[in-house]
Amino acid sequence: MDYADPIERLVQALKRLPGIGQKSAQRLAFAILNQPREVALALAAAVTEVKDKIRLCTQCCHITDVDPCRFCADDGRDRSSICVVEEPNNLLAIEKTREYRGLYHVLHGSLSPLRDVGPEDLQIEPLLARIRAGGIQEVILATNPTVEGEQTAAYLSRLLKPLGVRTSRIAIGIPVGSEIEYTDEVTMSKALEGRREI
Repeated sequence: MDYADPIERLVQALKRLPGIGQKSAQRLAFAILNQPREVALALAAAVTEVKDKIRLCTQCCHITDVDPCRFCADDGRDRSSICVVEEPNNLLAIEKTREYRGLYHVLHGSLSPLRDVGPEDLQIEPLLARIRAGGIQEVILATNPTVEGEQTAAYLSRLLKPLGVRTSRIAIGIPVGSEIEYTDEVTMSKALEGRREI
């Protein structure tokens, strides 16, 4: 490229972010360049602050700047149930529904032999320690409905069964607002499996 070296370095840094290709990185780099200096410095400070202050909650492994995180510290939450999710953004999606008032546990990934991600790479041991400590009656496995997510849920259910805790899996099926004729076979199969009495 014929850019000045600082712009090229910024483009290359932005390209490392997920979903950002060459064109998007160039567009972002020039947007940053065209902002007032204070805006660029505020962005740099925000990135630095995230890297310096964000850590994992020692209880649920959610990302936080205080320990325990606000979910674990909330005395109004049901402490007898834990909802297990793959990533922090999955927790936030569940929380937006305002339907679940229990605790959470974030695995930070899913089992994936193809990507060389095994049980030791996930936050599974802290989950088991929480359950062994007592007081947990139900674990809800809310991993993604992908091959890796299903594999992770199956693995966790095998580990949880001997601990005597009720284990459930979130329902998977046809999204609200869609039409059955356009539903793929796997989704339709999961919808039939997860049917409930009304």
